[in-house]
Amino acid sequence: MTIESLSPIDKQWLARLRADYRVDRGRCVVSHEHEGPLRLLKSLYPEGDAICHSVLVHPPSGLVGGDTLDIAVSVGEGAHALVTTPGATRFYRSPTGTWATQRVHAMLGDGARLEWLPLEAIAYPGCVALNEASFSLAPTAELLAWDVTALGLPGAGQPFTTGRFQQHLEIPGVWLERGLLDAADATLMEGELGLAGHRCLGTLVFAAGTAIERTRREHALDAVRALIEADPLRLSAGATAAQDGVLVVRVVGPVVEPVSMLLRRCWAAWRQALWGLDGQPPRLWSM
Repeated sequence: MTIESLSPIDKQWLARLRADYRVDRGRCVVSHEHEGPLRLLKSLYPEGDAICHSVLVHPPSGLVGGDTLDIAVSVGEGAHALVTTPGATRFYRSPTGTWATQRVHAMLGDGARLEWLPLEAIAYPGCVALNEASFSLAPTAELLAWDVTALGLPGAGQPFTTGRFQQHLEIPGVWLERGLLDAADATLMEGELGLAGHRCLGTLVFAAGTAIERTRREHALDAVRALIEADPLRLSAGATAAQDGVLVVRVVGPVVEPVSMLLRRCWAAWRQALWGLDGQPPRLWSM
């Protein structure tokens, strides 16, 4: 039975996951609990004990109106977690007009690092969706996170001609980006000051709990600006310091693949420039 064959009532559920990362005898470990169809797979250590790689899995792979995914992550003092997903998150058509919601809240302790790197969210035609992520950072914590949104499935002949997709990215008290992507808003969807006909948009964020030292900040921005300048999407991408403690890369493109590839290169550059770590992508991304 496919998700499209179920009734609206059958398809509604609440799923919760809580994951807590901590350092235990020099190894970053995670404990987690869940309710409903939301899981963390086995911890992986391709970079050694200090960095715990986790794969977040939502077996149904999609949400319809009335569904909620509620994800809470804590990264304790000195811990380093990298969280990704094996596939896209799909927000399906909402036949009842009710919201489908994915909500993520992460708390980072002193000296903690979190890399929040899910694959793209796909807004199907007719969806009514909220995709929200909030990250609270202790003064010496640091974050690398991205958000990639694809509107419709142009390759499958399903353009985003109806529906609403609301995005919410926040570092409380420091930085907030929130916007409603409404298929009926022609000025936003087609206008030169809006998406200009593009149907994929991506954001990569590096954030610190306090101001980033100026030389370090400029070095990081120069690294990604060089990549952007050499990329085919250079005219629709840019990097800036949104705040003294927040660096942002933004890009729009016609489809997911070129947007994601540029953000992956920028993520790798920031990982090297800011943390001195290798930017080799997780093996999961190439499967």
